[in-house]
Amino acid sequence: MRVLIADDHPLFREALASVIAEMSAEAVCLDAASFDETFATVREAPDLDLILLDLTMPGAEGLTGLGLLRHAAPAIPVVVVSATAERRTVLEALRAGAVGYLPKSASRSTMITALQMVLAGGVYVPGDVIRAGAADALEDLGGDGRIGPAGLATLTRKQLQVLECLARGLSNKEIARALSLAEPTVKTHVSALLRKLHLRSRAQAIVAAGSLDFSRLRPPEPSAVQPSRGDG
Repeated sequence: MRVLIADDHPLFREALASVIAEMSAEAVCLDAASFDETFATVREAPDLDLILLDLTMPGAEGLTGLGLLRHAAPAIPVVVVSATAERRTVLEALRAGAVGYLPKSASRSTMITALQMVLAGGVYVPGDVIRAGAADALEDLGGDGRIGPAGLATLTRKQLQVLECLARGLSNKEIARALSLAEPTVKTHVSALLRKLHLRSRAQAIVAAGSLDFSRLRPPEPSAVQPSRGDG
């Protein structure tokens, strides 16, 4: 695993490197202290598995650097690691193409869980962002603000189960294991439910699903429906 840690604070780069080392003893961490260094490293090492990006490095302002980086290296997942945990900033980063957002105040265990999720193909959205105004959050991400009953009615039983797993923050691999499906099948279900619910991204689905009460949405299992019997 090759990870680029792009942050202009050496001590925090070292802290992130220790988190990565705990995840994998064979991981290789590259450093960048500015956006210019980040772009140079991406050009020299296009086989990176992950980029951990601070938004406030020299060379770009705010989310501009993230947008440029996603354009330069669209195949490399980017997780923003920032001192701010303001909800709008988190949502704007996800809309700009980040696959995760980690406040620098997050615990070590939270960071490990989030990075494992992203490396497995998932998207990490801080729980408080999902809980605080999910409808507004979805609207900020470019959706219509909610998942309505009409949209939910178009989902198959399996797609509804996949949506529930997304709300729990599971990656495709974890969903496949939980539902006894092949991972490509999970990807097919995710694409289908995004299309049916008019959502643009996995991040939108996670935020939108966070406001649903799945205990009321689950249809009865076939075995729970008893056939009627005649009297004679």
